[in-house]
Amino acid sequence: MYEWVKALHIISIISWMAGLLYLPRLMIYHFDAEIGSVQSETFKVMERRLLKAIMNPAMIASWIFGLWLVYLTAAYTEGWFVSKFFLVFLLTAFHMFEARWVKEFAADERRRSTRFYRFANEGPTLLMLGIVILVVVKPF
Repeated sequence: MYEWVKALHIISIISWMAGLLYLPRLMIYHFDAEIGSVQSETFKVMERRLLKAIMNPAMIASWIFGLWLVYLTAAYTEGWFVSKFFLVFLLTAFHMFEARWVKEFAADERRRSTRFYRFANEGPTLLMLGIVILVVVKPF
């Protein structure tokens, strides 16, 4: 059972990360589209579908299978897991920020610059690096 749960956890994480990395890139292009244009409306649909159909289910599945793995392995007793859990919490918070940005674009609000979204694109990457290192290396 452990191998199946682990495989499903990895699959859901890959899907979640793909969305977290792609959504800010869409927003960079959306920002440059004229408000009300066909292109802008297309980006709204793409962003909403990415969030609702891929990212949200993948995040929920990641949490479910991840907590299941914690239960199966008792990883919560290990130091590396506490740090990993904190980084996953930050990744979840980042997901929530991205969901707010989708709502802003849906309302034709352009509160941030393309530079902001370019930097935001790096956040999930840095968190992912920390998480993978903690899980694989288990430094403490």
